[in-house]
Amino acid sequence: MIEQNYDSAGAHVRIKTHAPSGTIILDRPAARNALSRQSMGELKRAFDDLHQERRVRAVILTGAGSAFCSGIDLAEIQATSESDGSMTQWHHDVVQYKELLETMLRFPRPIIAAVNGPAVGAGAGLVLASDIVVGTESARFGFPEVRRGLVAGVATPLLTFRMGAGRAANLLLTGRLMDAHQAEAWGIYHELVKLEHVWARAHQVATEVSSAAAESLQMTKRLVNETIGELLRTLMTAGAAVSATARTTEAASEGLAAFLEGREPDWP
Repeated sequence: MIEQNYDSAGAHVRIKTHAPSGTIILDRPAARNALSRQSMGELKRAFDDLHQERRVRAVILTGAGSAFCSGIDLAEIQATSESDGSMTQWHHDVVQYKELLETMLRFPRPIIAAVNGPAVGAGAGLVLASDIVVGTESARFGFPEVRRGLVAGVATPLLTFRMGAGRAANLLLTGRLMDAHQAEAWGIYHELVKLEHVWARAHQVATEVSSAAAESLQMTKRLVNETIGELLRTLMTAGAAVSATARTTEAASEGLAAFLEGREPDWP
């Protein structure tokens, strides 16, 4: 097994290669693997690096610690609101996230999400951009953005594509987190295993798909994500604009402050 860290001990992502799989690990366990700007940059680079690795026939995406990914780093968003040029930065942030999901959708090899714990907000979007999903009992799933005065604009088209408009509206408008069994029943998680087996099962799936022709896998992904899902990129771009706009509102300012202060929001 080959392990790679980016830059230093301050890296937010690690890569392990165990042919035929390569594993990308979100490595901010103290922050429940919240996606910072650094995390998203390192994730994109990790996919680019594994794209060049011929021994890797499928990529496993998982998290360190007790969470898969708790969503966008809300403290980073709030800090931006207090700086000059916040609107430009927020636009850059949502475009960076959109481009990360597009990288996953266009990635030529299967991506298997090994969801070791809660997948929330932007973390739930990472699950949706994966091709095969192995979850665990503790892997709650959902988009609580409306409870923070925000909008899950980039992931909404992908959620609707995966589960249908009715169920997507139910989940997005309530902002609730559903348990792993409901996520499996609604087709988000394809199977559930015990926590200690989640990576091993994902690696087993990677071994199964590695027996297929690489060209066939690539064309199949393209058929699903770019032909059947031909409007996804356009809709995700529109969603990014809505998400960036939502961050400029008084509701977002109050929702973020309330969350970080551990209180209920007092909506304007």
